[in-house]
Amino acid sequence: MRNKSVGGKLNASGLRFGIVVSRFNEFITERLLRSAYDGLVRSGAKEHHIGIVRAPGAFEIPSAARSLAQTKKYDAIICLGCLLRGDTAHYDVIVNEVTRGIGQSAQETGVPHAFGVLTCDTLEQAIDRAGLKMGNKGFEAALAAIEMANLKKAISSQPSAVKKKKTKSKKPLRKRNA
Repeated sequence: MRNKSVGGKLNASGLRFGIVVSRFNEFITERLLRSAYDGLVRSGAKEHHIGIVRAPGAFEIPSAARSLAQTKKYDAIICLGCLLRGDTAHYDVIVNEVTRGIGQSAQETGVPHAFGVLTCDTLEQAIDRAGLKMGNKGFEAALAAIEMANLKKAISSQPSAVKKKKTKSKKPLRKRNA
């Protein structure tokens, strides 16, 4: 391939991050938050460059994420929550709306959003994904946010592939005095 590819780096130095975390299922979401925060700081983010907003539940995450993104203070937003399947269709409705809302916020604001919302059938699955058997999805979301923030900057700094043609400005001809 002759074309150069552009990628995001995992260096959070100089970047600002907003984290939206759901208070619902706090036993899980606090683990996600601690790990996401740790991932940012280990990657070079300054603690005072990390803002944390606590939403009541997962359904409110997209609205809070959009509000953070619209401030233009953050290079990326990290969305953290935990949804556990119950006996009704409520879970499916909430999962779909949260996913759609986070994606829509990212697309409409132009600020990268990392998806760290667990969607699990059981509490055991959630515990595993919040730091025990399956790593920590909060940490993974933080790394995705760092990479996407850097990727956005890299794309913005690339010269355009389409070069504008230079046009000669036509000046009106001056009449010569005879």
